Amino acid sequence: MSGRLSSISLVFAVMAVPAKAATIEITMENLVISPAEVSAKVGDTITWINKDIFAHTATAQNGDFDVTLPPNKSATSVLKKAGTVDYYCRYHPNMKATLKIEP
Repeated sequence: MSGRLSSISLVFAVMAVPAKAATIEITMENLVISPAEVSAKVGDTITWINKDIFAHTATAQNGDFDVTLPPNKSATSVLKKAGTVDYYCRYHPNMKATLKIEP
């Protein structure tokens, strides 16, 4: 019986460990945001990478974030709330993408 209880305790211990937050890279290069659509979860970190020779932004249409990226630099943001967020570059409005954030 004690072996069975140990197995059950182990299962509950594993279930109680919170999932580790992910880091997701989004690249801006040649006036394109890639990937254009990303799924993530609240608590995940987005690493924005600008590989172009000019500045870009990642500006949420709903106001959730506004990240400025100098040329050849990166920045990070932690996702704080669920929802679908369309965003774009203020300097190059044709650069558009979507983040789908799950709870």
